[in-house]
Amino acid sequence: MDFRAGQTLLFDKPRQWTSFDLVRKVRNLTREKKTGHAGTLDPLATGLLIICTGAHTKRIESIQGQPKTYEAVLKLGAVTASYDAEMPEEALMDASGITAEQVGAALGAFRGEISQVPPVFSAIKVNGKRAYESARKGEALELKPRPVTIYSLELMPLDLAPGEYALEIVCSKGTYIRSLAHDIGQALGVGAYLRDLRRTHIGDHHVQDAWTLAGFEEMIKNS
Repeated sequence: MDFRAGQTLLFDKPRQWTSFDLVRKVRNLTREKKTGHAGTLDPLATGLLIICTGAHTKRIESIQGQPKTYEAVLKLGAVTASYDAEMPEEALMDASGITAEQVGAALGAFRGEISQVPPVFSAIKVNGKRAYESARKGEALELKPRPVTIYSLELMPLDLAPGEYALEIVCSKGTYIRSLAHDIGQALGVGAYLRDLRRTHIGDHHVQDAWTLAGFEEMIKNS
């Protein structure tokens, strides 16, 4: 592969890796300094991360603007400060009375164009600093809501633990699935957070066509 001329590479990001961890690894393997990703995934999320090298870095903005599809697991009956499983559970409530039918009905309010407040544990800049930097120091933050579009939001028929529900979400650039999980929990009156997240599509790109890191390393070694 000619990484300087440009490659658009699909990866299945491992859990606990940041998006930049993977970019740095690919940069080191390909020895191409001009390398970037097209859409951040949180460290606890897995799935499709697109990395462009060389001349293909010009495509990053257009790739980022394409709809994204996620498979998420929502856990009812608690919230966390990060809106996901990174931080400990708080405000525990009994969610045993909430049915799948009630969850499905609540989803209707979140389809279409909605106003969403990003999590305080996010990379959005506030007063020149990343929000998560201030949040980790215990500093009070007030993030402004912004419009995002949820094109599709459906329950998935997966057999999960009591109080957990799987969702398939197709959404616009800038959507925080952690905020969506939190807001659904508030609408149901029992709280919720994002227990698991996997990105499966960005536009027509599918995670089934992605490299594993081990597979990519092997290809580089043998090329």
